[in-house]
Amino acid sequence: MDVPAESQPGTAAASRDSSITPLRAQIRRAVLWRSGSQIVAQIVQWTATFLVIRILAPADYGLFAMTQVVLMLASMLNGMGLANAVVRQPTVTPHALRQVFGMLIATNALLAVVQIAAAPIVAAYYRQPEITTILRVQALLYGATPLIALPQALLARTLEFRRQAQVNVAASLLAASNALGGALMGLGVWTLVAAPIVLFWVRGIGLTIAAGGLPRPSFAFRGSGEFARYGGLLAAGQFFAFIWSQADVFVGGRVLDPAILGLYTTSLFLVQIVVSKIVPPLNEVAFAAYARMQDDPDAVAAAFLKLVRVVMVIAMPFYLGLAATAEPLVATILGSKWVAAAPIAAVLALSMPFYTVQVLLGPATDALGRPGIAARNGLTAALIAPVAVLIAIPFGVIALAACWLGVFPLLLAISARRALPVIGVSARALIAAVAPPVAAASAMGLVLTVVDRMSAIEADGVRLALLVACGAAVYGTWLLIFARDSVREMLALLRRR
Repeated sequence: MDVPAESQPGTAAASRDSSITPLRAQIRRAVLWRSGSQIVAQIVQWTATFLVIRILAPADYGLFAMTQVVLMLASMLNGMGLANAVVRQPTVTPHALRQVFGMLIATNALLAVVQIAAAPIVAAYYRQPEITTILRVQALLYGATPLIALPQALLARTLEFRRQAQVNVAASLLAASNALGGALMGLGVWTLVAAPIVLFWVRGIGLTIAAGGLPRPSFAFRGSGEFARYGGLLAAGQFFAFIWSQADVFVGGRVLDPAILGLYTTSLFLVQIVVSKIVPPLNEVAFAAYARMQDDPDAVAAAFLKLVRVVMVIAMPFYLGLAATAEPLVATILGSKWVAAAPIAAVLALSMPFYTVQVLLGPATDALGRPGIAARNGLTAALIAPVAVLIAIPFGVIALAACWLGVFPLLLAISARRALPVIGVSARALIAAVAPPVAAASAMGLVLTVVDRMSAIEADGVRLALLVACGAAVYGTWLLIFARDSVREMLALLRRR
């Protein structure tokens, strides 16, 4: 009797490999397009941002940061979790897409109305009347959010990131041009207000075109409970994340002078470049990939550890290098009026490795259908971080920065304890994944500190160039000697075959 093909030795494995190989190729292309476009977009935005920072005053950034607390809260409630639910569902009906689009429109319209009405209250809290007008103008952002969220989800379902990449680069170019033009025209804080509005609307229109249009929205939400529950759990986690991540600016905006707050928030911008600009697009691709692999636990665990290794190889030299070179880096890139931000940035940079690993946990558990874990982790952070901020801020802005050195390791330990069993990864495996870049970057930081103290160079630009060259040599040499597998993995990710 003939043996069925699926039971013949080696056939099942061959079939499985043949199905995995195209997925691996799709994921590699998605990473290259999404991360590659992000690099291009960020180079454009960073160039414009650093030029704008040199033109504007710290008080402009302090004032803008006060409004960002409100916008961050709204971004946690704007329905992006509904779009994520579309990504992870194996099948989605046209009617369900219409309902999701309707929910996105209704949610963002409500947020816009609430922000316009609450603007005077926020301005009174900060004792800054100009915030009323700023917040009301920023309500324009909510009109573009549904045009971004649903097309992005539809494209991510098929790991189609090429068209997203093209739209993102175009939007970044226009937003950066707008920001630089506004700064040169002397628009002050309004430069910072206008650029995100341009970015959002160009992205919204571009992604809608890239996705081939959008369905007609439906506001009859019966039968959409599964989407609502999943999106609600994600929103809960994001809301708690808002509470802890904005506690420093919310309290600092009331206590600190706008110029001091501007120094702190600009320091945050510098140290969070990797975790806020490079990691999110990788997480976006990872979420879609985990969702495709959710029936294969071993593949999810392996993919998660690979992402951790790749991200930390990039992140660790940036964080510890920034901590060691903060003074010449700030003076060279931002200008002399920002020199007071250097010690703040140095302290904040040391806390970022813990935060970066924590940020990688959420997409994996969300894609595996466990968004409640991220919500619980967010709730824990929302209980711990504000208390730490309230304790630290009476002692000044350096103490405020230093409090994260205690908060982030604690939050990572708690979050990993909950998330790792779901992902299928042990704590030992996670530590092994981060150990090589941590060791290499630590050696680099130590060498940079010694070289900087022994050097007699006073010119900030020359001093920074020397330290960067020295740091790259030490970090690269250490990895080649002690962590060749990490280097091979990075190179393999970049190869097209």
